[in-house]
Amino acid sequence: MASSSVKQTLGDLNKDSFVTLLSKLIGEAKYVQNNPPVLIPEEDRIVRHVLEALLPYSTTTGGGPLIINHVTYKPNRGNLIVEYPGTQPGKILSFVGMHMDVVTANSCDWDFDPFSLSIDGDKLRGRGTTDCLGHVALVTELMKRLGETKLELKSTVVAVFIASEENTSIPGVGVDALVKDGLLTKLKQGPLFWIDTADKQPCIGTGGMIPWKLHFTGKLFHSGLAHKAINPLELAMEVLKDIQVRFYKDFPPHPKEQVYGFATPSTMKPTQWSYPGGGINQIPAECTISGDVRLTPFYSVLDVIKKLQEYVDDLNANIEKLDTRGPVSKYVLPDENLRGRITISFDEAISGVACDLDSRGFHVLCNATEEVVGHVKPYSITGSLPLIRELQEEGFDVQTAGYGLMATYHAKNEYCLLSDMCQGYQVFASVISQLED
Repeated sequence: MASSSVKQTLGDLNKDSFVTLLSKLIGEAKYVQNNPPVLIPEEDRIVRHVLEALLPYSTTTGGGPLIINHVTYKPNRGNLIVEYPGTQPGKILSFVGMHMDVVTANSCDWDFDPFSLSIDGDKLRGRGTTDCLGHVALVTELMKRLGETKLELKSTVVAVFIASEENTSIPGVGVDALVKDGLLTKLKQGPLFWIDTADKQPCIGTGGMIPWKLHFTGKLFHSGLAHKAINPLELAMEVLKDIQVRFYKDFPPHPKEQVYGFATPSTMKPTQWSYPGGGINQIPAECTISGDVRLTPFYSVLDVIKKLQEYVDDLNANIEKLDTRGPVSKYVLPDENLRGRITISFDEAISGVACDLDSRGFHVLCNATEEVVGHVKPYSITGSLPLIRELQEEGFDVQTAGYGLMATYHAKNEYCLLSDMCQGYQVFASVISQLED
């Protein structure tokens, strides 16, 4: 079928159907908040509504063309693979990453109920409208339209709705398990569009994230007798400065960051400081500084972790060489055989991704965006998306896009624009039609 006929048949997004479905999904948002161990999402609540929309067009219950596979690894935490078969073996494209869990929302902080869809002009408001239940509804509507029209395509179109994207601390639930079981292997034969970014433009680069904690041990003492203490707060300030200087020397701005348009280079910085408490006239025994590394994908997460540990080991061995503050400030008490001590620990790290700018998938996404939105300006951020680097390393041509709003991602008063979602649907239709040629 000619590409113009593909787009004509797919038409525009059915706004009423989309809003109706999205209203049902946002109504489940309270039950798919992902913050273990307190909140474990029940993604099958979302699956139920998607199936309700698609089963009338399935091979098993509706006599339609859609092949639907509900895959569950944990109770109530399903994934959904929906396939619209094409006529040419090995010709395939996929929309993946539309996750059915959301971040938490505190109703007291919002100006409207986060767990029910409300409409304010073009704004569709509620937790998950941008990230990512809006995309679940959008791709569901696309697959529904394919099922309704029975459009003859050379390409097989696959949609993969996933569990457990917002918190990957419990593995083996979502896309990682699907890949391990080989259920997505054939998607390597064509472009994989990860639909979980924002602002209607191709996102061609994301950052890695390494959460770290530096713990400092000194000696507690009365602040009026500071010469008898090892002040962990002073030690922390000197050590953090030293580590940051070393980090920026070893991981400077990378030339490819300009090619990909990253807003910032790699960074290593503190975001939190804590200590056990005590009086203001007391030098504490310990403190902790926490922060993260945001790493452009041209550096290795494992290399950075190794280097940070080396910095700490060297500082512990040479702690007496650190700058001190004032005539009695010190990090070693030889008479008491005491030395300040630094330890570093890491939470789960995520690697960033640089999409393949030479792939067919990237070019058709750019063409579709320019055609529908009116301009194309790919961007990169050192914000992090879990899972997609692993897909790329497994051999998938991962391209990313999204039609929510970056300004409301993970934020209170989250919303998306219906007009943006309509354009997203048109981009999908254009991508499918281009890949027919």
